[in-house]
This record gives sequence, structure tokens and C-alpha cells, in this order.
Amino acid sequence: MKILYSHRIRSRDGQSVHLEAMVAALRAAGHEVRVVGPAGFATTGLGEDSRMVALIRRLLPAWVGELAELAYALPASWRLDRAAAAFHPDVIYERANLFHFAGALVAWRRGLPLLLEVNAPLAQERARFGGLALRRIAAAGERFVWRRATRVLPVTAVLAKHIVAAGVPVSRIAVVPNGIDPRDFPPAPARPEGGEIVLGFIGFLRDWHGLDALLRGIAGWKGEPRMVLQIVGDGPARPGLERLAAELGIADRLRFTGLAARTAVPGLIAGFDIALQPAAVAYACPLKVLEYMAAGRAILAPDQANLRELLEHGSTGLLFDPRHPEAFWANVLLLARNAELRRGLGEAARAAILRRDLTWSGHARRVVALATEAMAAPGATRSAAWEPVE
Repeated sequence: MKILYSHRIRSRDGQSVHLEAMVAALRAAGHEVRVVGPAGFATTGLGEDSRMVALIRRLLPAWVGELAELAYALPASWRLDRAAAAFHPDVIYERANLFHFAGALVAWRRGLPLLLEVNAPLAQERARFGGLALRRIAAAGERFVWRRATRVLPVTAVLAKHIVAAGVPVSRIAVVPNGIDPRDFPPAPARPEGGEIVLGFIGFLRDWHGLDALLRGIAGWKGEPRMVLQIVGDGPARPGLERLAAELGIADRLRFTGLAARTAVPGLIAGFDIALQPAAVAYACPLKVLEYMAAGRAILAPDQANLRELLEHGSTGLLFDPRHPEAFWANVLLLARNAELRRGLGEAARAAILRRDLTWSGHARRVVALATEAMAAPGATRSAAWEPVE
């Protein structure tokens, strides 16, 4: 199968991990994939965003940057159409982004099925976290693309409900979560007992992760075992955490590795005793949770619907009630004091990855099956893609 992969990612983060892993899995399965995206993506470094985009967002009003994003839809669509003319794909696979209409337009023009990967309700997310001036235009554009895809592939069932509410029939939605390559995470034995307990977090640090409460808990804990927090990553919350640790007198128990290459991640997670997902947005499929599972670590995460799609409380992880902050620390103590529980949860989590095939290769097979189904429905692509929008 020939797959034209469309995206508008500019940053090297979890988004790029998903993109590159899916492309690699599709190619490994024998399919021909051509990727079309922003020219600067290939040269962007780990953790970096486009310098021009970052400069625009910093210096100009939000609406100016958003108009630039909207205007970029024209050259992006032209570039994707040129690629389609040269490549003759069987299907277009696109990672959804705000103000990104290339896949919908080119699929209609060329009469091709469009499979749309959706990782978040981005208009809502940017309005809440990143600031969004053109809210109505962004939301309408997002609904436009969702409704015109032949198949919409949200990463969680929770997110699928947002898409249904936007007017997409359930029959055109298939949940395809994030994945992992278990070969990148060889089974790692539990860390030796009797030493300090390493609480670990990997990812981009934001204030809403709630790691400040964890530091206060560590500072107030006078018993055994001794606990430290190791953070693999960076982000805007780091300076505040470092100041707080110094104020609490536990600077030696907060350790940052900084940004880590993908190849280093398995070894770093293997150094955790307890792997933390202290908070998560309600619709996300956190890549770090799958990494923790593949690494066989004991996981502590909030008890919410999207995380229950990955973890089973008491079997493959412990889930705490996010409405009660004390529940988080109580579960930290429970895991810190019980090596056998940590070991059992970690082993079960890794086994679940394999049993449920939460792998990039498994997801690639499903995507190809959905594409084959869409291709086998003559005329369905255009009629589904251009149904009236209320």
C-alpha cells in the first residue's frame, strides 16, 4: 500500500515520536510511505520548536500568529497535492493540527480516503493552556476536518466522545492509542532493595503536573526508605521546583537529567522504582505511561477514564483519586514500602503491552486494515467527506 503521510509538526517531542514510530512500523510491514510536512521539521533538535514560530508567538499578538497558521494552509495543501500527483498514493494519513486542512482538501480533490489521527481537541486545548485568539475559527476548522475524514482515529475513547459530539458518526471512528516498541525496552530487573527509593517522571514539565506537592511530601517524610525524585526532561516548571526543593532543604533529593535522547530513555526509566504520572488531561493517551509499562516499572497515575484505558488498578498500576491530593502520597508510601508489590505491578504492566498488542507494529496493522476497508468502498470517500456541515 502507498501511504501519503501529512503532518504539520515543527517540534521534536512526543508528537514526533508518534509520527516517526508509525512511519517506521508501516515501512517495516512492507508499505511505501511518503511524509509531507514543514521543511524545518527534519532539522529541528530534540525539545526544540521552530525558531520562527517561537519568535512570532513571543513578539506578536496571538491573532497575528494564528492568521499566519491559517495562511500556511495554502502552501501546505499545495505541497501535499504535488506529492499526491507524483506519488499516486492509495490513502492519505494525516496527523490533525489546528488550521491544517491539507489532507481534507487533497483527499477530496484526488478522490482518496483520508485517515485522520487525532491526539487532542486542539481548539479547546490551546484555548485553555496556550492562549487562542481566533477561537471560533479554530473550532470550526477543527470540526470541518474531523467531519470530512473517511476515518477518524482518536487516541482514546474519551477523545472519541468529543469527536462524536462534533457530528462525526460513530461508524467512522476507530480508537488507535499511542504505542511502544517492546524491543526498545528489554526486561529490566527491579532495582535492589534496601537503598533509596527513586520516584521517576519523564516528560515536559508543567505546573499542573503537581510535582511540587510530591516534593513537600518527600520533605515531610522522616521515616525509611529515603526517597528521591528523578526527572527526565525539562520545561517551564523546572525553576520553581528547584527553588522549592532548596527552600525545603531537599535539593539533594531532586535530580534532573535534562532532555534525553530517545535511545537513553529505556535505561533511565529502568532506574526508577516508582514511575509517576501525577496528572493528565482527561482525553490524552500519555506516551510516558506506555513507556513505563514496557519498562516493567510500578506506575502511579490518576484514576480517570482515559488512564483506565491503559491501566487496571491493583493489577498493572495503582490509580489514585485526583480529587484528594493526600491519596497520591498515600500510594507513594504504599509502593515505597512494598518491593513485592512494585515488582508484581511492573511485570503485569509489561505483560499487558504484549497481550493487548499496544505496539506501533500492531497499530500499523490496524491502520492498514482501516485504509483497506475505506478503499474497498467505491464512492464512499467523497460522499462521506463532503456531507453538509450544520
